[in-house]
This record gives sequence, C-alpha cells and structure tokens, in this order.
Amino acid sequence: MSSWLRPTTADIGLRSYAATFERLFEETSYGMQNYLIDSESARTISKQVHHSSVWNVSIPLHEEMNSILLVKWLEEVLYQDEVERKWMVESTIRITMDKEAIHLQAHVLWIPSDSIKKEVEIKAVTRQDLIVMEVKPNQEIPSNWPEVPSFEGPGWFSDVVFDI
Repeated sequence: MSSWLRPTTADIGLRSYAATFERLFEETSYGMQNYLIDSESARTISKQVHHSSVWNVSIPLHEEMNSILLVKWLEEVLYQDEVERKWMVESTIRITMDKEAIHLQAHVLWIPSDSIKKEVEIKAVTRQDLIVMEVKPNQEIPSNWPEVPSFEGPGWFSDVVFDI
C-alpha cells in the first residue's frame, strides 16, 4: 500500500507515495477508490471479467500543472465510475508533454460499476492542501499524523482532499 487516509478539519485527505511521477497517479487513484469501495466488493474484484480502455486527460502547461493534472485524473476516474459506469481496477499511466500541454494516457482495466458497492461518495476532488512534489534522494517528508508514515526520497508524494 502506498496511500494512507489522513485526517483533515473536514472531508477526507489522502497522502500517497511512489517511486515515479506516473506511479504516484496510479497509487493516488487506487487509494481514492479503496476509500470508496466496501470490503466485500474489494475482495471479489479479481474474480470478475475485466474490460480494457484508454482514458486520456490533458491540461495546458503552467506553474501548477502537476497538481492540477492529478485533480483532473482523479476527476476522470470518478466520472468514469459515476457516468460511464466503469470502475477502474488497474491502470498503467504514461505522462508526456508537448509545447502546449501535459498529457496523461492511462491503459485501464475496469469492471461494470454496478458490480461493486460503495460505502461513501466523493462529491469533488478539491485543491485544498493540494500537493504534488518530487522528493530528492535522502530528503524526508515527515508525517503529522500517526496513521501516515514518513517518506524518504527519492520519489514523489501527494496530498489531496476530497469533498464527501
């Protein structure tokens, strides 16, 4: 596990760690979905037939593009579940840039959302306390919460808050 729920003054926060930038997006989306799904559904996902798709997200280049790309990706995962009725089971993400935008392409395995039960609903992915940051070798990211471990680089970490 590379994502941990963390306390916030309201709603729910999630801190994630990963060795690479792309893997951070995967781990954060898995952490978000683990929060949503009930434990029985989580145990049965591997027994279901998986479908394959490619999901894409792009945003213009700017100073906060890494953080905003994470928000847009998590919003896409929620959209696919709620509107398209596709529950992401697994993803492999590739992130590229050109002169105008940063692009995320995810090869996704999914199951029908109707085959799982959720315990909670996320209304929105917020920008409150939003962090996406590269951690240099031997740099430590301390944790302010006993349920969340500290992290030492190299790698990447994120903090995101969900409105529930």
